[in-house]
Amino acid sequence: RGMGSAVGQECKLNETITSWAAEYSTVPVLIKLTPNVDDIVPHGLAAQRGGADGVSLINTIKSIIGVDIDRFVPEPRVDHASTNGGYCGPAVKPIALHMVAALARDERFKIPISGIGGVSNWRDAVEFLLLGASSVQVCTEVMLRGYRVVEDMIEGLTEYMRRHSFARLDDMIGKAVPNYSEWGELDLNYETVAKIDADKCIGCQACVVACHDGAHQCIHPPKEAGTRVPIVDEGECVGCNLCQIVCPVPGCIDMAEVDNGFAPATWNEHVAGEATLRPKKGVHT
Repeated sequence: RGMGSAVGQECKLNETITSWAAEYSTVPVLIKLTPNVDDIVPHGLAAQRGGADGVSLINTIKSIIGVDIDRFVPEPRVDHASTNGGYCGPAVKPIALHMVAALARDERFKIPISGIGGVSNWRDAVEFLLLGASSVQVCTEVMLRGYRVVEDMIEGLTEYMRRHSFARLDDMIGKAVPNYSEWGELDLNYETVAKIDADKCIGCQACVVACHDGAHQCIHPPKEAGTRVPIVDEGECVGCNLCQIVCPVPGCIDMAEVDNGFAPATWNEHVAGEATLRPKKGVHT
Protein backbone atom coordinates (compact mmCIF):
# COMPACT_ATOMS: atom_id res chain seq x y z
CA ARG A 1 0.00 0.00 0.00
CA GLY A 2 1.22 3.46 -0.89
CA MET A 3 3.89 2.18 -3.29
CA GLY A 4 2.10 3.41 -6.40
CA SER A 5 1.97 6.94 -5.07
CA ALA A 6 5.59 6.76 -3.92
CA VAL A 7 6.81 5.51 -7.30
CA GLY A 8 4.78 8.18 -9.06
CA GLN A 9 6.60 10.91 -7.15
CA GLU A 10 10.06 9.80 -8.32
CA CYS A 11 10.78 10.54 -11.98
CA LYS A 12 13.58 7.99 -12.23
CA LEU A 13 11.46 5.17 -10.80
CA ASN A 14 8.60 6.23 -13.04
CA GLU A 15 10.81 6.03 -16.11
CA THR A 16 12.39 2.70 -15.13
CA ILE A 17 9.16 0.88 -14.31
CA THR A 18 7.52 2.31 -17.42
CA SER A 19 10.36 0.92 -19.52
CA TRP A 20 9.82 -2.55 -18.03
CA ALA A 21 6.11 -2.43 -18.81
CA ALA A 22 6.68 -1.08 -22.31
CA GLU A 23 9.29 -3.73 -23.09
CA TYR A 24 7.16 -6.73 -22.18
CA SER A 25 3.60 -5.53 -22.77
CA THR A 26 1.68 -6.72 -25.83
CA VAL A 27 -0.86 -3.88 -25.52
CA PRO A 28 -0.41 -0.08 -25.44
CA VAL A 29 0.93 1.20 -22.11
CA LEU A 30 -0.65 4.26 -20.48
CA ILE A 31 1.00 5.52 -17.31
CA LYS A 32 -1.38 6.99 -14.73
CA LEU A 33 0.26 10.04 -13.15
CA THR A 34 -0.20 11.07 -9.53
CA PRO A 35 -1.15 14.69 -8.79
CA ASN A 36 0.76 14.55 -5.49
CA VAL A 37 3.78 16.32 -6.98
CA ASP A 38 4.88 19.93 -7.31
CA ASP A 39 5.14 19.92 -11.12
CA ILE A 40 3.51 17.31 -13.35
CA VAL A 41 5.62 17.99 -16.46
CA PRO A 42 8.85 16.18 -15.40
CA HIS A 43 6.80 13.12 -14.50
CA GLY A 44 5.01 13.08 -17.83
CA LEU A 45 8.33 13.42 -19.64
CA ALA A 46 9.76 10.57 -17.55
CA ALA A 47 6.92 8.30 -18.67
CA GLN A 48 7.54 9.36 -22.25
CA ARG A 49 11.25 8.55 -21.98
CA GLY A 50 10.34 5.17 -20.53
CA GLY A 51 8.44 4.29 -23.68
CA ALA A 52 4.84 4.91 -22.59
CA ASP A 53 2.29 5.05 -25.39
CA GLY A 54 0.43 7.72 -23.45
CA VAL A 55 -0.36 9.04 -19.98
CA SER A 56 -3.57 9.32 -18.02
CA LEU A 57 -4.10 11.93 -15.32
CA ILE A 58 -4.90 12.66 -12.68
CA ASN A 59 -4.97 9.92 -10.07
CA THR A 60 -6.58 10.68 -6.72
CA ILE A 61 -5.32 13.34 -4.30
CA LYS A 62 -4.08 12.36 -0.86
CA SER A 63 -6.58 13.63 1.68
CA ILE A 64 -8.47 13.24 4.93
CA ILE A 65 -12.17 13.79 4.30
CA GLY A 66 -13.17 14.58 7.87
CA VAL A 67 -12.94 13.74 11.54
CA ASP A 68 -15.36 11.99 13.88
CA ILE A 69 -15.43 14.76 16.47
CA ASP A 70 -16.88 12.51 19.18
CA ARG A 71 -14.53 9.54 18.73
CA PHE A 72 -11.57 11.76 17.77
CA VAL A 73 -10.74 9.60 14.74
CA PRO A 74 -10.30 10.77 11.14
CA GLU A 75 -12.89 9.50 8.65
CA PRO A 76 -13.41 6.97 7.22
CA ARG A 77 -12.29 4.90 10.18
CA VAL A 78 -11.36 1.25 10.51
CA ASP A 79 -12.26 0.40 14.10
CA HIS A 80 -10.38 3.05 16.11
CA ALA A 81 -7.92 4.25 13.46
CA SER A 82 -7.74 5.81 10.02
CA THR A 83 -5.31 6.97 7.35
CA ASN A 84 -5.30 9.22 4.32
CA GLY A 85 -7.30 8.28 1.26
CA GLY A 86 -7.59 9.32 -2.38
CA TYR A 87 -9.91 12.25 -3.10
CA CYS A 88 -11.75 12.24 -6.42
CA GLY A 89 -14.90 13.52 -8.10
CA PRO A 90 -15.97 17.00 -9.29
CA ALA A 91 -13.87 18.86 -6.72
CA VAL A 92 -10.61 17.71 -8.29
CA LYS A 93 -11.48 18.79 -11.85
CA PRO A 94 -9.70 22.18 -11.70
CA ILE A 95 -6.51 20.45 -10.56
CA ALA A 96 -6.83 17.85 -13.30
CA LEU A 97 -7.45 20.48 -15.99
CA HIS A 98 -4.38 22.41 -14.89
CA MET A 99 -2.12 19.37 -15.04
CA VAL A 100 -3.48 18.16 -18.38
CA ALA A 101 -2.93 21.62 -19.87
CA ALA A 102 0.57 21.88 -18.40
CA LEU A 103 1.61 18.73 -20.25
CA ALA A 104 -0.27 19.56 -23.43
CA ARG A 105 1.42 22.92 -23.90
CA ASP A 106 4.95 21.61 -23.27
CA GLU A 107 6.60 21.26 -26.69
CA ARG A 108 8.73 18.35 -25.47
CA PHE A 109 5.71 16.21 -24.65
CA LYS A 110 4.55 14.23 -27.69
CA ILE A 111 2.40 11.29 -26.51
CA PRO A 112 -1.40 11.20 -26.03
CA ILE A 113 -3.10 12.34 -22.82
CA SER A 114 -6.18 10.70 -21.31
CA GLY A 115 -7.96 13.12 -18.98
CA ILE A 116 -9.30 11.97 -15.62
CA GLY A 117 -10.75 13.79 -12.64
CA GLY A 118 -14.25 15.11 -12.10
CA VAL A 119 -15.72 14.36 -15.52
CA SER A 120 -19.44 14.45 -14.72
CA ASN A 121 -21.08 15.56 -17.98
CA TRP A 122 -20.39 16.36 -21.62
CA ARG A 123 -19.24 19.88 -20.81
CA ASP A 124 -16.54 18.56 -18.49
CA ALA A 125 -15.40 16.20 -21.24
CA VAL A 126 -15.22 19.08 -23.71
CA GLU A 127 -13.04 21.10 -21.32
CA PHE A 128 -10.52 18.27 -21.03
CA LEU A 129 -10.45 17.82 -24.81
CA LEU A 130 -9.95 21.54 -25.44
CA LEU A 131 -7.00 21.53 -23.03
CA GLY A 132 -5.24 18.73 -24.86
CA ALA A 133 -6.66 15.39 -23.75
CA SER A 134 -7.44 13.06 -26.64
CA SER A 135 -9.72 10.91 -24.47
CA VAL A 136 -11.42 11.15 -21.09
CA GLN A 137 -12.19 8.61 -18.39
CA VAL A 138 -15.12 8.52 -15.98
CA CYS A 139 -15.45 6.69 -12.66
CA THR A 140 -17.17 8.63 -9.87
CA GLU A 141 -20.14 9.77 -11.97
CA VAL A 142 -20.71 6.22 -13.22
CA MET A 143 -20.74 5.06 -9.60
CA LEU A 144 -23.37 7.67 -8.80
CA ARG A 145 -25.58 7.49 -11.91
CA GLY A 146 -24.62 4.37 -13.81
CA TYR A 147 -23.30 3.89 -17.34
CA ARG A 148 -26.21 5.85 -18.82
CA VAL A 149 -24.19 9.02 -18.17
CA VAL A 150 -21.94 8.00 -21.07
CA GLU A 151 -24.85 8.20 -23.51
CA ASP A 152 -25.67 11.67 -22.20
CA MET A 153 -22.04 12.72 -22.67
CA ILE A 154 -21.94 11.42 -26.24
CA GLU A 155 -25.16 13.23 -27.09
CA GLY A 156 -23.98 16.51 -25.59
CA LEU A 157 -20.54 16.28 -27.16
CA THR A 158 -22.04 15.52 -30.56
CA GLU A 159 -24.30 18.57 -30.38
CA TYR A 160 -21.41 20.77 -29.21
CA MET A 161 -19.29 19.64 -32.15
CA ARG A 162 -22.15 20.35 -34.54
CA ARG A 163 -22.63 23.89 -33.19
CA HIS A 164 -18.94 24.66 -33.56
CA SER A 165 -18.58 22.93 -36.93
CA PHE A 166 -16.07 20.37 -35.67
CA ALA A 167 -16.12 17.42 -38.06
CA ARG A 168 -14.02 15.22 -35.80
CA LEU A 169 -12.47 15.23 -32.34
CA ASP A 170 -9.03 16.13 -33.69
CA ASP A 171 -10.48 19.48 -34.78
CA MET A 172 -11.10 20.49 -31.17
CA ILE A 173 -8.42 18.66 -29.17
CA GLY A 174 -6.02 21.23 -27.69
CA LYS A 175 -7.86 24.21 -29.16
CA ALA A 176 -7.68 26.11 -25.84
CA VAL A 177 -4.01 25.31 -25.17
CA PRO A 178 -2.56 28.33 -27.07
CA ASN A 179 -4.65 30.59 -24.82
CA TYR A 180 -3.24 29.06 -21.61
CA SER A 181 -0.35 31.32 -20.64
CA GLU A 182 1.77 32.36 -17.66
CA TRP A 183 0.88 35.19 -15.28
CA GLY A 184 3.61 37.38 -16.71
CA GLU A 185 2.03 37.23 -20.16
CA LEU A 186 -1.48 38.37 -19.17
CA ASP A 187 -2.72 41.84 -20.13
CA LEU A 188 -2.65 43.89 -16.93
CA ASN A 189 -4.46 46.76 -18.65
CA TYR A 190 -7.50 44.59 -19.36
CA GLU A 191 -10.31 45.98 -17.19
CA THR A 192 -13.81 44.84 -16.26
CA VAL A 193 -16.42 46.17 -13.84
CA ALA A 194 -19.54 44.65 -12.36
CA LYS A 195 -22.88 45.52 -13.99
CA ILE A 196 -26.09 44.54 -12.19
CA ASP A 197 -29.21 43.84 -14.26
CA ALA A 198 -31.97 45.67 -12.38
CA ASP A 199 -34.68 43.53 -13.98
CA LYS A 200 -33.11 40.30 -12.71
CA CYS A 201 -31.90 41.49 -9.30
CA ILE A 202 -33.92 40.06 -6.38
CA GLY A 203 -32.39 42.39 -3.81
CA CYS A 204 -30.78 39.66 -1.69
CA GLN A 205 -27.70 41.87 -1.10
CA ALA A 206 -25.37 38.86 -1.29
CA CYS A 207 -23.07 40.86 -3.55
CA VAL A 208 -23.01 43.74 -1.07
CA VAL A 209 -21.93 41.50 1.80
CA ALA A 210 -19.31 39.66 -0.27
CA CYS A 211 -17.81 42.84 -1.68
CA HIS A 212 -17.81 44.64 1.66
CA ASP A 213 -16.37 41.84 3.76
CA GLY A 214 -14.22 39.97 1.25
CA ALA A 215 -13.31 42.24 -1.63
CA HIS A 216 -13.00 45.98 -2.35
CA GLN A 217 -16.03 47.66 -0.75
CA CYS A 218 -17.28 48.98 -4.09
CA ILE A 219 -20.86 47.60 -4.02
CA HIS A 220 -23.22 49.43 -1.70
CA PRO A 221 -26.83 48.96 -0.54
CA PRO A 222 -29.44 51.01 -2.42
CA LYS A 223 -29.76 54.51 -0.99
CA GLU A 224 -33.46 55.07 -1.57
CA ALA A 225 -36.11 53.32 0.49
CA GLY A 226 -38.11 50.78 -1.44
CA THR A 227 -35.38 50.06 -3.98
CA ARG A 228 -33.59 46.72 -4.08
CA VAL A 229 -30.74 47.04 -6.58
CA PRO A 230 -27.27 47.61 -5.08
CA ILE A 231 -25.05 50.38 -6.41
CA VAL A 232 -21.66 49.62 -7.99
CA ASP A 233 -18.93 52.23 -7.58
CA GLU A 234 -17.22 51.53 -10.91
CA GLY A 235 -14.30 53.78 -9.99
CA GLU A 236 -13.38 51.36 -7.20
CA CYS A 237 -14.40 48.06 -8.83
CA VAL A 238 -11.36 45.92 -9.72
CA GLY A 239 -13.33 43.28 -11.62
CA CYS A 240 -12.58 40.43 -9.21
CA ASN A 241 -16.05 38.93 -9.99
CA LEU A 242 -16.68 37.74 -6.42
CA CYS A 243 -20.10 39.39 -6.64
CA GLN A 244 -20.91 37.39 -9.78
CA ILE A 245 -19.87 34.16 -8.05
CA VAL A 246 -22.10 34.64 -4.99
CA CYS A 247 -25.12 35.98 -6.91
CA PRO A 248 -27.90 33.34 -6.87
CA VAL A 249 -29.52 34.62 -10.08
CA PRO A 250 -27.87 33.45 -13.34
CA GLY A 251 -27.00 36.35 -15.62
CA CYS A 252 -27.85 39.04 -13.08
CA ILE A 253 -24.30 40.33 -12.72
CA ASP A 254 -22.08 40.72 -15.76
CA MET A 255 -18.40 41.64 -15.81
CA ALA A 256 -18.37 44.26 -18.55
CA GLU A 257 -15.19 45.22 -20.38
CA VAL A 258 -14.02 48.82 -19.98
CA ASP A 259 -12.19 50.80 -22.65
CA ASN A 260 -9.69 52.61 -20.44
CA GLY A 261 -7.56 53.97 -23.26
CA PHE A 262 -4.46 51.95 -22.33
CA ALA A 263 -2.80 49.61 -24.80
CA PRO A 264 -2.39 45.96 -23.76
CA ALA A 265 0.59 45.48 -21.46
CA THR A 266 1.98 42.45 -19.65
CA TRP A 267 4.00 42.30 -16.45
CA ASN A 268 7.01 41.04 -18.38
CA GLU A 269 6.78 44.04 -20.70
CA HIS A 270 6.37 46.36 -17.72
CA VAL A 271 9.47 45.18 -15.85
CA ALA A 272 11.43 45.41 -19.10
CA GLY A 273 10.38 49.06 -19.41
CA GLU A 274 8.44 48.40 -22.60
CA ALA A 275 4.90 49.17 -21.46
CA THR A 276 2.82 51.49 -19.29
CA LEU A 277 0.31 50.10 -16.80
CA ARG A 278 -3.01 51.75 -16.06
CA PRO A 279 -3.44 53.29 -12.57
CA LYS A 280 -4.43 50.81 -9.89
CA LYS A 281 -8.01 50.83 -8.64
CA GLY A 282 -9.29 49.83 -5.25
CA VAL A 283 -6.09 50.86 -3.46
CA HIS A 284 -6.85 52.51 -0.12
CA THR A 285 -4.22 54.50 1.74
